[in-house]
Amino acid sequence: MKPQESTLADDFDDPLTTIEGEEEAREEDLWFLPGPLDEEPDDLPPGPRAEPPDTAVIEDWAKAEGIHAARLARVAGRLGALDDRLLRGPEGWRHRLALIEAADLSWFAGDRVGSDRLALWVSMRLTGAQDDPNALARVGCAVRRLTGGPGPKDDLAAFLDRRDPENIEDSAERLKDRAGGWLEVMTASTDLHPITRACMGFHLWSLAGLGQHGDQIESADTASRIAASDGSGAIFAPLAMGGAGGLRVSGSPAERLARWLDGMNSAILTAMRTLDDIEAWTGRAENVMAQLSGRTPVALRETFSQWPLVSAPMAEAVTGASRAAVQRNLTWLEASGLIREVTGQGRYRMWCIAD
Repeated sequence: MKPQESTLADDFDDPLTTIEGEEEAREEDLWFLPGPLDEEPDDLPPGPRAEPPDTAVIEDWAKAEGIHAARLARVAGRLGALDDRLLRGPEGWRHRLALIEAADLSWFAGDRVGSDRLALWVSMRLTGAQDDPNALARVGCAVRRLTGGPGPKDDLAAFLDRRDPENIEDSAERLKDRAGGWLEVMTASTDLHPITRACMGFHLWSLAGLGQHGDQIESADTASRIAASDGSGAIFAPLAMGGAGGLRVSGSPAERLARWLDGMNSAILTAMRTLDDIEAWTGRAENVMAQLSGRTPVALRETFSQWPLVSAPMAEAVTGASRAAVQRNLTWLEASGLIREVTGQGRYRMWCIAD
């Protein structure tokens, strides 16, 4: 019995081992495992950051709109006055302004198509030996977009008259794919004023890959239609009349919007002065031509109110009158001081209204 008693006594005298102590001992034995995560040095390079969504840019333009709220209100008021005047005026006024705007945009884009060449191309598809047919076609399409038809928000492909061929390769990017991001941003920015949305859309155009061979006319046409989308008389908002400084691409959204508003304000004032001149000339022409009979004088008067420059063949095509009647009335109008010849040559002569 003594050995058993000795064993029990030894067990009783050993110090008790706690549960915590046992766990610590076990963890110390696991020397081959990595330490806690917070103790490991962070030697890995930073991972890729998530790209912000395309619509994140709207916030910058909303801030720019708030900065220039007073200036925006003034320009919007002038555009509203132009819209009301065109709503009450004849259809030819819109056509005349569209021709002037398209010609000025062509100089901004580098095509440099004069009003006389543009008038001949739009009315009769005539070109000269020094004319670039591709440039005339581009500016002629601009006139079409500025005078009517579906707007960019209805069908962008139809507005631009750009259709992907049915047999396009799978690897080629379609217009609707390229325009997807741009349309998404424009749709999400409906809380912005149309003028601000137009400015934003113009400056995002090239970033969205919608430019074609460096063409800038399409983006300006699209923006001008968006800016006037709330109106019913003005189909487009003038941007380039009297200078295209507002279309310069540089600076922050606030700086770009400031130039845009100044340029649009100048262009609208130029358009209003043009309508003043046309309205005054029309009233004077009606009084002077009251003694004339027939439909040709009235048709010629309407033609000169619609077109900045008119040639004899062009007047013949637009009015439907005979060449003799057109020549006779043009001679009479020039002698009466209502129109003046601007080319100074014997052939291919063109006339405009006399101030």
